[in-house]
Order: sequence, then structure tokens, then C-alpha cells
Amino acid sequence: MGATAKPVLALALGGGAARGWAHVGVIRALEQRGIKPDIVCGTSIGALVGAAHASGELDRFEAWIKRLTVMDIVTFMDVSLNGGLIKGEKLMGFFEKTFVDRPIENLPLPFAAVACDLHSGAEVWLRDGSTADAVRASLALPGLLTPVHYRGKTLVDGGLVNPVPVSLARAMGADVVIAVDLNADLIGRHLKDEELEPISDDVTQRAVPLKENSDQGSWINQLQDQLHRKLALKWPSWSDKDNPPVPSLFDVVASSINIMQVRITRSRMAGEPPDLVIAPKLADLGLMDFHRGEVAIEEGRLAVERAVDQLAELL
Repeated sequence: MGATAKPVLALALGGGAARGWAHVGVIRALEQRGIKPDIVCGTSIGALVGAAHASGELDRFEAWIKRLTVMDIVTFMDVSLNGGLIKGEKLMGFFEKTFVDRPIENLPLPFAAVACDLHSGAEVWLRDGSTADAVRASLALPGLLTPVHYRGKTLVDGGLVNPVPVSLARAMGADVVIAVDLNADLIGRHLKDEELEPISDDVTQRAVPLKENSDQGSWINQLQDQLHRKLALKWPSWSDKDNPPVPSLFDVVASSINIMQVRITRSRMAGEPPDLVIAPKLADLGLMDFHRGEVAIEEGRLAVERAVDQLAELL
């Protein structure tokens, strides 16, 4: 890089399921301050939002997020017992009809996604070919979404190996990397209970309130009911008053994923530090709370506001 050349800026968007809608708020807040990335890369939900931004589709994508309801999410759940709870065909079919799928190498912004080879455990960087295929592979959360067969490999969620892809951003030529970590405040708060505080007073005041019938439990129960019918089994009834209630299947899976991603993220970023970490406070958002997009987006904006001094020093 020459002495007067503008440094190449990259956004490394981390994984975190429904918390990923916060990436939209982060991108919007950076844009408002005149900060536009030269490179975007992402893992899992970060790959999805990153692809929308790199494709120039973020406006339509944000509008879609804000319209999502619990019933919309349920309609995407094509229940499967072959490699994952959800096949993902309905979801990706919707995206392919709604958003143009272009080759990654033809996108307006350089973009790449991270996946994991299920057989070897190797980290796989997806930097060319179908954008939709790359995103679907990066999203394949083990146990939830079925793996993807891609170029002779069986790929699953990139969060298994690189939850916040700083190393990929550097490999793509970034001089400055802003990482967005969605899992920074999750350990110790991953099992929801009535004592959890709201994400932020500002968020709850400024975001659109949830409808009464749009709580996580209602649609999770519908999804569990579908699974029950497929298995022809009933969940055990825990009636021992002397012992605490056993967490639900989804709570156990969500909590395990949270712990795994937090630990891996800390390890990777210790060895491959970004220049700045933006960390939305999202512990109150469940793994599958995709219908709470307004809340997540607003917290993404606030996270940038909290980092404004560091941004000024960095850029």
C-alpha cells in the first residue's frame, strides 16, 4: 500500500442465527458516518447479510426482515430427519425467486463466505460461483439445517471453525478489519428465564413492539409439534417438583451452539485480531427469533454508536 493510498477496509460479519439481523443495523450506522467497506465476508447468518450487501440488495433485504412474522418463519420450516431438522429448500427457494443469484465474482463488492468440510473439519472459503449456494452452505447449522453437497464436499456452518472471519478478510487484501461479533455477551445468559433484562432500554423504546402472538415459544412449539408427528413420539413429562425443569430441546441446542461459538470466536480472534470489534448486546435474542428483526437491527445501530470513538481513532 502506497503512502497516500486509502487503506482497504473489510467487514467481517459473524455467525449467530437470528442475532445476525443486527449486521444490517451495523452496516446502516457505518454508512451514516460515511464508512463503506471495500470487502465484505461473513460466516453463517453473516454470510447471508453480507451477500445481500455485496449484491446491492440490502434495502430490499432489510424491508423483508422487518416484515417477517412468526408464521412466515414456520412456512420456511420443511421438517426433515435426514442430516438436519430443516432441509432449507423452501427458504433458499424463496431467496432465489426474490433476490437475483449472481456469481460471487460478479458482485459489486468483493465477497466471500466461510463453511466447514464435515468430513475433514477443514475451513472452506467460498469466493466464486453461485452466491446462493455459498450462503446456503455457510448457513448449514449442524442439527438444524441439512448439510450441503458442494463441489465434491459436504459442507456445514462455517461457525464451527471461524465464527468471525477476520482471517478471510485479511486474505482478501484488507488493511483494516472491522469485525462484528454477535456472541460476545452470551455465556451465562443462554438459557432464557423471566429474570433476563431487555437487550437495551433504547432498543425497547425505539424498536417496533412485538405482537402478542409472535413470541418465540409459540412458533417453536409449532415446529416441535411437526417433529413430534414425524417421530410419533411424545416428549417426556417432568413432574418431579424437587428438581428444576429440564430445558427444552431447542434451549439445549441453542445453549450448546452459543457456548461453542463464543469459545471458538475468542480463540480465533486472539490469534487473528481485527482492528475493531463491534459487539451488539443480543443475549436476550433467541437463536430462532428471526421475527424480532427490528430489535436486532436497532441494537446493531446502537453498537456502532457505542464504538464511535474507536472508529474515529481507527479511520
